[in-house]
Amino acid sequence: MSDPTAETPMPTRENGEIDAPAATPIEARSPLSPPYRWLSIGMFALIFLAAFEAMAVTTIMPLVASDLHGEALYALAFAVPLAAGIIGMVIAGNWTDRSGPLPSLVTAAGLFVVGLVIAGTATDMNVLIVGRFVHGLSGAAVIVPLYVIVARVYPEALRARVFAGFAAAWVIPSMVGPAVAGVIAETWSWHWVFLGVIGLLVPAAAMILPPILRVRGEIAGDPSVPWSLGRVGWAVLTAVGALGISLAKEFGDPWRWIVAAVAIVLVVVAVRPLLPAGAVRAARGLPATVLSRFVVAGAFFGSEIYLPYLLMEDYEFSASAAGAVLTGAGISWAAASWLQGRLGDRVSNARAVLIGSGLLVVALAVVLAVAAFHLPPAVAFVAWTLAGGAMGFMYPRHSVSVLGMSKVSEQGFNSAALSIAESLGASVALAVTALVSSAVVVGGFSADFAVTLVIAVVALLLAPRVRPEASGAS
Repeated sequence: MSDPTAETPMPTRENGEIDAPAATPIEARSPLSPPYRWLSIGMFALIFLAAFEAMAVTTIMPLVASDLHGEALYALAFAVPLAAGIIGMVIAGNWTDRSGPLPSLVTAAGLFVVGLVIAGTATDMNVLIVGRFVHGLSGAAVIVPLYVIVARVYPEALRARVFAGFAAAWVIPSMVGPAVAGVIAETWSWHWVFLGVIGLLVPAAAMILPPILRVRGEIAGDPSVPWSLGRVGWAVLTAVGALGISLAKEFGDPWRWIVAAVAIVLVVVAVRPLLPAGAVRAARGLPATVLSRFVVAGAFFGSEIYLPYLLMEDYEFSASAAGAVLTGAGISWAAASWLQGRLGDRVSNARAVLIGSGLLVVALAVVLAVAAFHLPPAVAFVAWTLAGGAMGFMYPRHSVSVLGMSKVSEQGFNSAALSIAESLGASVALAVTALVSSAVVVGGFSADFAVTLVIAVVALLLAPRVRPEASGAS
């Protein structure tokens, strides 16, 4: 069946931006309508794969750290792929602007397999972290070309629903991923959790490549966009700074604080060329939206990796049972994302981010109470389900807002910036929680969740600045 989107180029304005159709055709009222069906399914499959890997690794990492005697490197095992992702996203963004999303997408998928093989065959925590670096570098790079495909192929009226579909692709991994990963690790070995993901990549690639090839004319890059080696260098420095914060806890007082301060300054200086102008100072509109993603990701993902650990250590849950706490959040994330997609312009992007940030503050306050007062674990499950809903309601609006305020020639850069903000926010939050925990003698997991609650409050204060200056923008 021919693909209509491959036959009719998207209309453009003189400034090179893509014009959305005046009215979405009847047959294209959904991302699963005939013009977009197989492309949407293929992209959703890749998101499904990323979701399964993320849920599975978060569930089994306490077992991995114990088996490899790497408890001291637990937070670093999560921070390393996030920091590596910053480098991968900058390269992917630049490459996508030059050559279109296909070359970077295929290369990233290949490297992702290499990283999984290294991690899945590791017998030492240091080797595992090397594998995490490689598949973090490539896994994050996959997201950038997918965002650009959404911007260049789908009409604006469908984009929020496409991103809602990305969230929906997390539902099944959220429901079964933690339990399946826990059972595999307990029955056979945690090694097979990494290696098993490789088997899912082949069918995902088979679904996405044909429809992308059919629309390759629409998603072609601009060879006149220069390679930005300087930006890659800044990305490396940003990643080094993020890892420096993570490693600061290994030093004694007062050096841990000195190293952390120097690393934070390095991150702030190095990340500026990787983000839209004004992002560091939260300039209203696009810059503040990117910064909001940074802060929100730090609050949520900085908490998520410790929840299964808390349940296993303080409540003696098995790995599969502890992973169930992630299930509720995955389902509520998808449900809330679907809801915001249906609401459309009735709730502005800024209002959606404000609502989501407020709900996240409430959820993390309850999680902190669970850790501090040893409340029933069911309370943590309910709170984390609320946190997932908060993220699902505002996360797609970050993406829609950034794409809506981007020129075609900047879509790769700004999509990469949004993903960089997410990875860097999570990486820095993990590093700071580990640093604070190492300095606090008592309190257990309470110190970790106290840090992420403070970060969530910052996100709530920042949310109103997501609204652009122009009164007509949402």
